[in-house]
Amino acid sequence: MLVHARDIVNRAIKGGYAVGSFNIHSLESVFGIAKAAVEMNSPIIIQTSEGTINYIGLDRLTFIVSDVAKTIAKDIPIALQLDHGKSIESVFACIDAGFSSVHIDASAYALDKNIQLTKKVVKKAHKKGVWVQGEVGSIMGGHGKIDGEIHGIPIAKLEDVVEFVAKTDVDMIAAAIGTAHGVYDNEDIIIPLLKDIKNETKKPFVLHGGSGVENKKIKKAIKSGVNVINIGSDIKIAYSRALIKNCKEHPKETDPRTLLTPTIDAVAQTVKESIKLFGSKNKA
Repeated sequence: MLVHARDIVNRAIKGGYAVGSFNIHSLESVFGIAKAAVEMNSPIIIQTSEGTINYIGLDRLTFIVSDVAKTIAKDIPIALQLDHGKSIESVFACIDAGFSSVHIDASAYALDKNIQLTKKVVKKAHKKGVWVQGEVGSIMGGHGKIDGEIHGIPIAKLEDVVEFVAKTDVDMIAAAIGTAHGVYDNEDIIIPLLKDIKNETKKPFVLHGGSGVENKKIKKAIKSGVNVINIGSDIKIAYSRALIKNCKEHPKETDPRTLLTPTIDAVAQTVKESIKLFGSKNKA
């Protein structure tokens, strides 16, 4: 069932666990994520990038997620969110399409412009009851990349995050605290900075780039105030590896459905592992 992201996040805060926000890339990934949520009896956020919207189409994507939430996962709380909206136009389109939360990512700009653009989104979103996630400190890397170490990971300044939250009135905050998009050997979470941000802002914290961080650090981050954890790279990798393996094992197969079906279980298994780690199992 489709619910507001606010309801899922607030329950996670009260329950002391984190909710997974899982990126979709295709029909099979939607099915896999939903399947995992049902089997684990866990609330989830399904999120989409601008790239996936361009690939599937906003209206079709919204319909697919809504239909899956009403059928496959009719007893599971599911929220639909835009992840890393870079343009005002795409963010506004998702607000108008009925998303319950949107992420405006203007973190690549100077703080003043980031605040200006985020305030513009907040003004429109709050009129429609939509939650807004803002970001401070651009989170580098690339979804799905596996590449040893990554250098030059930016770290957000506490004073910038505090100013940003105060001036924008965002509902959730993401900040660069040592992670990166993709899977890298030297990713980390700066726990003291996370704690300071939580203490100063009192806002739900969204961890981006969680795929490359060791499990014990994820658990510590949840105890320290992380409420939502984005998972994108792990899903891409599981999907692609399952598809490649099946194609190699059945080189003469010509039915796309036969070749694609194993990707559903691969995505589901990855999501189930995340749900266990985040503590949201049986929280639906």
